[in-house]
Amino acid sequence: MSAQYQVGGDSAASISASIESGVLRGDIVWGAALPSIRILADDLHVSPATVAKAYQELRHRGVVEADGRRGTRVRSRPAIAGPRAGLRLPVPDGVRDLSSGEPDFRWLPSIGPALRAIAEVSGPPPGYASAVAMPELIDVARPRLAADGVPVDGASIAATSGTLDAIERLLTAHLRPGDAVAMEDPGWANLIDLLAALDLRPIPVTIDPEGPEPESLAAALRAGARAVVITVRAQNPTGAAVSESRAAELREVLAAHRGVLLIEDDHAAELAGAPLHCLGPVTESWAFIRSASKPFGPDLRIAVMAGDETTIARVVGRMRLGAGWVSTVLQRLLLLLWLDDDVTAQVSAAAAGYGRRRQALCDELSARGLAAEGATGINAWVRVPDETRTIGLLREAGYAVAPGSLFRIGTPPGIRITISPLDDDDIPPLAEAVASAVTPAGLASPSR
Repeated sequence: MSAQYQVGGDSAASISASIESGVLRGDIVWGAALPSIRILADDLHVSPATVAKAYQELRHRGVVEADGRRGTRVRSRPAIAGPRAGLRLPVPDGVRDLSSGEPDFRWLPSIGPALRAIAEVSGPPPGYASAVAMPELIDVARPRLAADGVPVDGASIAATSGTLDAIERLLTAHLRPGDAVAMEDPGWANLIDLLAALDLRPIPVTIDPEGPEPESLAAALRAGARAVVITVRAQNPTGAAVSESRAAELREVLAAHRGVLLIEDDHAAELAGAPLHCLGPVTESWAFIRSASKPFGPDLRIAVMAGDETTIARVVGRMRLGAGWVSTVLQRLLLLLWLDDDVTAQVSAAAAGYGRRRQALCDELSARGLAAEGATGINAWVRVPDETRTIGLLREAGYAVAPGSLFRIGTPPGIRITISPLDDDDIPPLAEAVASAVTPAGLASPSR
């Protein structure tokens, strides 16, 4: 926290507002430690209980987090938009950005022809009585999902504004503040931050290349998790994909907890590079989400969601009271992209290209004694003994990667490398730079 910034207030509400204002303006930096409750109470001439309540309010809003004996700290990505509202630190000129988690924009299909086709459609635009999901989109989505083994017979289908929007709506439709959610560790950074903003408690579930480990999931459910979020393939950041045998094991674990909400995330969809093994519907409430952002572009903020009738009805009903519906322009655009054979071929080629890059990078790192994971998706996960040192040395070598701390709850340190910007010739020198940064002279490499 800046030495010049002074927290003010004489009530819990005014103290929390003062701290939030400091975070918003950048006077209190993200990750900074806040004064201890007793010290701040003495400075403001209020009771420790007042400061404790202020800190509690900030935790419930996802602005700060408890950090054990280190006290209370501003979250590394607090749920408040300010001058540092972007998800990543700026990448200096001359440094290769491998931290974004975005697809290769060179491999995204052009949406121009589809947009022109939409513009040429005659008739008045839809009004406020529009359905949340166009019947035409549902009619095409249902067999596409069924072809991948998603059990859509008797399921309801809706459209949302992307995967995270769907997850947020599902969690708020079923859970209440303070409830626990089982999630992968390491897992999607955005989901960790979303749970904090919703005042939900994450329970980490360990994973291996075949997905969540059944014993760990069982322990999380016994600990009181009311919802489970599982990435079925292209797991972020490790690239894990749920195998057929693992899916059977996980279904057996979930079958003993029928009241739990099961959310399956298929964000990479056609780009995943692995077959899909769906888990639901094994619990009474479940939803399967497939996003369009990875295969067709991050700005295409739309996902289709299949699930049990009650769960989907809750999401759709709540949406009608807020956003209303996903724009039919986006729905028609996705529909046309799905039906375009040339686009399908482009996406298939991109999936194969990502597969070659992932494998090449993992092979190069393995040859240098490093444990790298990246069976599917667009990222590779590398375990390291010291994230800060590794990231700093890689920046000096000309590469920006994502710190594992964004994705970890309790697992050991690591870094995430996005392979999208890489060409084949870039991979060997990158692997050499990673190896040099992870194991500088005189240090042992992390255990494999």
